[in-house]
Amino acid sequence: MNRALIVVDVQKDFCEGGSVPVKGGADRASAIADLVRRSARGEYSHVVATRDHHIDPGGHFSDHPDYVNSFPVHCVVGSEGSAFHPNFASVADSDVVDEVFYKGAHSASKSGFEGSAEDGTPLADWLRARHISDLDVVGIATDHCVKATALDGARAGFAVRVLLDYTAGVAADSTDSALGEMRREGVALTGEPVVLD
Repeated sequence: MNRALIVVDVQKDFCEGGSVPVKGGADRASAIADLVRRSARGEYSHVVATRDHHIDPGGHFSDHPDYVNSFPVHCVVGSEGSAFHPNFASVADSDVVDEVFYKGAHSASKSGFEGSAEDGTPLADWLRARHISDLDVVGIATDHCVKATALDGARAGFAVRVLLDYTAGVAADSTDSALGEMRREGVALTGEPVVLD
């Protein structure tokens, strides 16, 4: 088996009640936890998660955000909002999740492929060292970090599939645009995204 699951940014700040909430995020966190419990050792040889991990990301934080390149302050290292959402945390903190990749200390870093494990290993290197060829991507938000992670995975030579039933999008228009972009880059899409804008 050479398929891994990447769970993107299922953090408190990206769910209801967080500083940059995506509607439906908490529900998707529960669904993703169920997916991981059901299939982690069946369908996937490895499960990894990514986390926004900001220290000083420059213009990515703004008092007047455009919600494309700049956003309100979120997922600051050590903050409550940077933690995994409680609906996912029990799975994330178990041995079912093999590694967590941190991204964006000093940049926006939307893609999980810009992240690294605590020992500094980049995500692509970690996957290749374990002979992973196929990736399933889930998480928050469909039109931002899920899209960026899926596209970078495809460009790095992995066969990528996004499980839309386990994603939440910020807005209908940007999610539709993201789906089109992913299709054009050869990313397979299954299911329907949650978009409650």
